[in-house]
Amino acid sequence: MNSVNSVFAPAKVNLYLHVTGRRSDGFHLLDSLVVFAGVGDRITFAPADDLSLTLSGPGAGALSVEPDNIVLKAARRLADALGRQPQAAITLEKHLPVAAGIGGGSADAAATLRGLLQLWRADLDEKILFELGLSLGADLPVCLAGRPTQMAGVGEVLTPSVKLPPAWLVLVNPRLALSTPAVFKARSGDFTPAAPLSEPPTDARHLARLLADRRNDLAPPAMALEPKVGEMLDAIAATDACLLSRMSGSGATCFGLYGDAEGAAAAAAQLTARHPEWWVAPAEILG
Repeated sequence: MNSVNSVFAPAKVNLYLHVTGRRSDGFHLLDSLVVFAGVGDRITFAPADDLSLTLSGPGAGALSVEPDNIVLKAARRLADALGRQPQAAITLEKHLPVAAGIGGGSADAAATLRGLLQLWRADLDEKILFELGLSLGADLPVCLAGRPTQMAGVGEVLTPSVKLPPAWLVLVNPRLALSTPAVFKARSGDFTPAAPLSEPPTDARHLARLLADRRNDLAPPAMALEPKVGEMLDAIAATDACLLSRMSGSGATCFGLYGDAEGAAAAAAQLTARHPEWWVAPAEILG
């Protein structure tokens, strides 16, 4: 008898993001060090005669179940790939802000693919699974990998990153959605060479120094579209023990990098006190 199972869908964070070129089809080529944070959504799967999705959690109000929810899309495409009916009662406990540059929808879809394979007691070749994921979104392959990764191409070229030291993040979002296509459209200027990390950082401070030599090429257009991005970056940088302040993905979520859990917790408390309207979450970088 199949039983209920639950999968954690962690936030995806781009520690740096270079736009290295553009393909003839308009898609941009990227170079990014991607990590996952110990904060995210949770998705539960139970046997059922048909496919359903229930939304819960503090972020549920920002989502709609139909017709375009990526969790249902992932479930249907996986069922098609397996040649079976999409039968599952899925509950998405939503905690991450939407359209936030931390891969919330992609993480949810990746967790759905993994969770349904477990529920249905099915196997799918990893290459086919990643191709199925890529058909749902450029961030799906790295979210399926779920570990620190150097990401290239449009998101489909993945290489395990050098070993990263223990480090903590504070994620901050102004509770405002920022459109990824709009940010890319607003980007101007030359492309940036790829700069994958070649040496394992010795500690969080060393990691911050290496990241300071890199950047997020989407931050300037994001700030032009949403000035609160700059405000958040300044507020994070002003917290005690902050080693680096940067935007993730296409925004609007920004993060601070910290050397220990206490520093991250103190910074989160500081930011929440000063900006109670913001979403603030301290979290460890997952290994």
